Amino acid sequence: MRREVAWRVFAGEYNDSTVEIKGEGEKTPSYVVTPLGAKVNRLFIIGVLTDVENISESGELLRAHVSDPTGVFTLYSGQYQQDATDALSNIEVPAFVAVLGKARTYTPEEGVLYVSVRPERIIEATAPIRDQWILDTCKCTKDRIEAVIEAKKMKQSNAYDLRKLGYSRELSEGIVTALKNYGDIDVNKYLTLIHESLQYLVPSKEKLPELKIDEKLKIDEKEEEIVKKVEVKEDKEDVEEIENTVLEVIKGIEGKDGASWDAITKKCEKAGLDKDSIEEALTSLMDKGLIYEPILGTIKTT
Repeated sequence: MRREVAWRVFAGEYNDSTVEIKGEGEKTPSYVVTPLGAKVNRLFIIGVLTDVENISESGELLRAHVSDPTGVFTLYSGQYQQDATDALSNIEVPAFVAVLGKARTYTPEEGVLYVSVRPERIIEATAPIRDQWILDTCKCTKDRIEAVIEAKKMKQSNAYDLRKLGYSRELSEGIVTALKNYGDIDVNKYLTLIHESLQYLVPSKEKLPELKIDEKLKIDEKEEEIVKKVEVKEDKEDVEEIENTVLEVIKGIEGKDGASWDAITKKCEKAGLDKDSIEEALTSLMDKGLIYEPILGTIKTT
């Protein structure tokens, strides 16, 4: 199992999404595919937390909204995301926040899809950090727009040819899916989102020229200087503690053939870990070479 990409996507693009790829089975990830081909399982957003509302009688489910220059992300957090739920309960709104979360969908009827975010981690941020996220997300959106334009030039868009042009496998696959499901994608709409977001960063600047789909978006030096490069990182000590707990659980229950994925998950949940944290830890431990999967669904220490 590999760690899913945490996409930087504006609310204006994410909320336009109407395509979902549902994973088959508990361990197969699901994705929301945006009109620009972002194949989103996880996403990283920074914006203003505008409100937090308790929407369950038991008080275990919260709904919150985080705004960026293009729209509003809707967050739902409950007892299975206790750290995120506690954070939402304790942050005084309005506040700048950084959110790492999973894409979630709701289909009230056939043909209707609403998207939201299930937060995994929430921390308070600052205006410069938010501004840097806006700039980074402008660049990522621009890259997706250019990839969509390249795919439209092909007789038949395919992930193989897009990858040969240097685009990632995730984006290449997402764009092919987007073109099949969204039809003629209006890239000018998303160029406008970039335009408005950059204007948001430099409100005193004269109106930017209209952007065309065949023009390269240029971010000038003044716009580069308005933010500082600040990297928001997960708390390393928390991550290491979770990984150590998972590793000790595996060592405690593995036989000569290893331990089953389900047995590890159940044991770790009893130790107070949620499924997402367990999956993240298992992926990281595999990357570090401390565990491996001799057969599908079985984990063994090295």
